[in-house]
Amino acid sequence: MGYEVIAYFFNPNIYPEEEYIKRLEAERTLCGHLGCKLIEADYNPSEYYESVAGFENEPEKGARCDKCFELRLDKTAEFAKSIGIENFTTSIVISPHKNFEKLKQIGEKIAKDKNLHYVAIDFKKKDGFLKTNKISKELNLYRQRYCGCKFAMR
Repeated sequence: MGYEVIAYFFNPNIYPEEEYIKRLEAERTLCGHLGCKLIEADYNPSEYYESVAGFENEPEKGARCDKCFELRLDKTAEFAKSIGIENFTTSIVISPHKNFEKLKQIGEKIAKDKNLHYVAIDFKKKDGFLKTNKISKELNLYRQRYCGCKFAMR
C-alpha cells in the first residue's frame, strides 16, 4: 500500500516565533529533499493558547500536551478532509519522548469523528529515530532542544 505524502505544517504551539521559523525552514528543506509537497498553515499562537487554557501548569507529558496533540491532529484531519484525503498521520511519534499509544488513541478518535483513517505508524521502530538523525545531519537541519511550547521551556 503506497502513499503520496503531503506534509502539513501546523504548529501554533511553537514559541517564540523565531523558533517556529527555524523549524519551518527545516521542514521546507526536508520536504524538498524528499520531494514531497508541503502545505504551511498560518502561524496563530492564540489558537494554541485557547486550546490549552486552564492546563498551563500541567507537567510535561500531561494533559496540556494531550490538548496540544488533539488540536494539531484535529486541524491536520480537517485539512486532509478538505482536500479529499482519507488518511492522515503525524511525525510527532518519531520522538522518543512522545507516547505512541497516546497519539494513536487521539488520532483514531479524531479519525472516527471525521470519518477518516488515522495511519498509526510508530516511526521509532526499525531504527527510525536513528535514521531521522542521520538525515538531519546530512541536510544540516535545525534540531530543537524542547518540544516547542513556552511551557516546556521551564
